[in-house]
Amino acid sequence: MTEIPIEAVDIACIQFEPRFGAVADNLARSGALIEQAADSGAEIVVLPELANTGYVFENREEALALAEPVPEGQSTRFWGEIATRRKLFLISGITERDGEHLYNTAVVIGPEGVLGVYRKLHLWADEKLWFEPGNLGVPVFDTPHGRIGVAICYDGWFPETFRLAALAGADLMCVPTNWVPIPGQSTDQQPMANVLHMAAAHSNVMAIACADRVGVERNQSFIGHSLIVSHTGWPVSGPASGTEEEIVSARLDLSAARRAQTWNGTNHPIHDRRTDVYSGPFGTETPTFNASPFKGEKK
Repeated sequence: MTEIPIEAVDIACIQFEPRFGAVADNLARSGALIEQAADSGAEIVVLPELANTGYVFENREEALALAEPVPEGQSTRFWGEIATRRKLFLISGITERDGEHLYNTAVVIGPEGVLGVYRKLHLWADEKLWFEPGNLGVPVFDTPHGRIGVAICYDGWFPETFRLAALAGADLMCVPTNWVPIPGQSTDQQPMANVLHMAAAHSNVMAIACADRVGVERNQSFIGHSLIVSHTGWPVSGPASGTEEEIVSARLDLSAARRAQTWNGTNHPIHDRRTDVYSGPFGTETPTFNASPFKGEKK
């Protein structure tokens, strides 16, 4: 693993309302907000899930018609021009087409061009009808600011996503998302999504930056509440509102996460894993145990 020099970096999560199917308008709006974030010093910018197309497809044909290849599609080229001109790193959700395959994807773009893509591993609801599950695992991208991993929306409900990135040395997880209301939650509580990502940041000792959308699309509402969480698990910016377009920003020293991975003289959340009990990197198989500690005893 190549050692990457790290220093404090300005991160911005852009919360806005894409309009379904209005790719040109969505790009223009996202571009204006990226420029605003860059004017305020942002060096890493995160946009929502499927930020170029909107989210609520009615069928696969509609998704195919709006999907684009990476890197040659118009959305990647548009965002790439801004990333190059403003010398920033940009992570944005995009409807990706690879031949006849469709993916709910996040493209990772730097000043020198596209670093790669992350394809959503865990598909939510009707996404399973038009997208293929991600086939690239959990890649971690080396940048001058630190190592960046990516997750998308429902991936955040699976702790394995963050643990895989942590094991690969990620300092920051960027999360383009389209969070929806969770049944049973009262209005005086934080969204479950925020709680889950705070917990993931704490237990994996990594910063997490979540960019959600707002608005209602084809009768589906979205909850906003974008936030940036430090490696301690506590928010350092946000949560944003549940209804308004906003830019949530924070300056983080990503190297602090590496220094903090040893919590005290004896505990380290990665080294303390009991891989003799849960096999594989974090438990892909269930070992067989003697149900009673008293061998041979019967009642």
